[in-house]
Amino acid sequence: MKHNLKKIVSASVLLVVMLFPVSCSEDWNEHYDATVTSTNTLWEAISSQSNLSNFSRVVEACGYDLVLNGSQTFSVFAPTNEALSSVEADSLIAEFQAQKNAGTRSDDNTVVRQFLQNHIALYKHPVSSLTNDSITMMNSKYEVLTNALLGNSKLLTSNVLFNNGVLFTVDKKLDYFPNVFEYLGHDSELDSVYNFLNSYSVYEFNEAKSVPGEIVDGQTVYLDSVSDLKNSLFNSLGLINSEDSTYWLLAPTNAEWNRLLEEYEPYFNYSNDVPKRDSMVYANSRLAIVSGSVFSRTMNKDEAFRDSAVSTTAVSYSTRRILGQDSPYYTYFKPFDSGGIFDGTEDIVCSNGHVRKAPQFRLSKFDTFAQTVKVEGENIAYQNKISNAIDPLIVRQVPVDNPFYNKVSGNTYVEIAPDPATASVNVTYDVPNLLSNMEYDVYGVFVPATAFDTLAVEEGNKPTIVFINRVSYTDQNGVAAYIRVRSDFETKPGVVDTVLFAKQLVIPTSSFGLSEPQVSIDFSCNVRSSQTATYTRTLRLDCIIFKPHDLNATEDESAKRNQIN
Repeated sequence: MKHNLKKIVSASVLLVVMLFPVSCSEDWNEHYDATVTSTNTLWEAISSQSNLSNFSRVVEACGYDLVLNGSQTFSVFAPTNEALSSVEADSLIAEFQAQKNAGTRSDDNTVVRQFLQNHIALYKHPVSSLTNDSITMMNSKYEVLTNALLGNSKLLTSNVLFNNGVLFTVDKKLDYFPNVFEYLGHDSELDSVYNFLNSYSVYEFNEAKSVPGEIVDGQTVYLDSVSDLKNSLFNSLGLINSEDSTYWLLAPTNAEWNRLLEEYEPYFNYSNDVPKRDSMVYANSRLAIVSGSVFSRTMNKDEAFRDSAVSTTAVSYSTRRILGQDSPYYTYFKPFDSGGIFDGTEDIVCSNGHVRKAPQFRLSKFDTFAQTVKVEGENIAYQNKISNAIDPLIVRQVPVDNPFYNKVSGNTYVEIAPDPATASVNVTYDVPNLLSNMEYDVYGVFVPATAFDTLAVEEGNKPTIVFINRVSYTDQNGVAAYIRVRSDFETKPGVVDTVLFAKQLVIPTSSFGLSEPQVSIDFSCNVRSSQTATYTRTLRLDCIIFKPHDLNATEDESAKRNQIN
């Protein structure tokens, strides 16, 4: 990597010299003429300069004297004693030691990360009158370097070259600007969301950034072992710890977090026989809060952002169509308006975006995890049991030129036809991903015969009678149980008819996220032989829908969020 950087720098210098042969070469030469070369190390230089004694004490106390005395190359921007007082140095040393005694690893120690690594960069970064670069400090923060400034700190001395790097002195400490993830850890009112996100953090050793020492028994002993933060949640929520990205995070305060957990945990009440049940309750109830709370500003441009905030968890319209998902979950309309998700939040600017601190968390569960579950009739994976019907079920496609085209989910449905013709068909469908203790309105959507064959007018104008037998589930102890519904419903002929099977049905155990469905619904055609002149015994099923019941939703919100078809 170092060789490549040298090639790039060399090529850039050559190009500049070719374009400005006189003035630029003079400026560049002036820069090198001012450089002092020494065989000493950076640490030897820093520790020997009286005006850097306070900085030197902090470096040594944190063990970075070994780092700056090694073979790896650095640029050090050392605050002078006027910029870092003896009292401030003592305070930093005491804080470092307190965190170390508490078991904090070096990379997480705020004195190391926010102070020392904020003043040290890997590799040599000499300056000239041409310099106007962004350099990466050891803590991955970016700072703009010119011939006079690093960030807002003035360069007092520059380009003092030693055998393992280059030394600068600055007139004031460099400000530490936390990123979105780091800020959560600094704000005592956001402990809860930070602790949960951070529980997924792991550190991976970074050999390129680490400082090698002696080789003992064939193994390199590192003077400073640097690790990079990895967090599996960030892969789906967004890289809120990355300085290369720009994110907004809507973060509930601790009081709101606790209120939401009290409300959400009952929705994830798994049966006792579910493996790692307690861990799933813990994780899913908290993921229910944070999922949908992160927004990439790359994907949300200013004008569009004011109209609708699309979180990183949202799926595109085309993907929703493929999945048969009608509602734009994790997308929030008019987010800055009164009652919008950012209304009443405190805006905190971070190095890679914003934290919107929310004393009132306005992300509705019905816009996030409490989603409508739709089981397509033609989906064989959810056809649990078929009785007295032609098996396999007949799958019908609605033709493009049919009046019912685009009025049937996925333009596909199944015919559940009696076998023999005198029988009363019965089917059982599994239903996945249902929340416990959530009120669901349960629907069946039925299609007329003319949706496939426009000439089947007689059959198409016959209604049918659907009889709901039961909704089965696995109870708290892992035993099969059921809720008896037992209601007759007559479909409307000649239309795609949405029939309400049950209102505000509650399942006591959760199947959310489980690989195997825990809930099934059993229904049949209840047309007697004497009724066949008026009714059809063939059920033409589009889909079964379990829709969360939202008492507070307006008609417009309900239509937008949970369309039935």
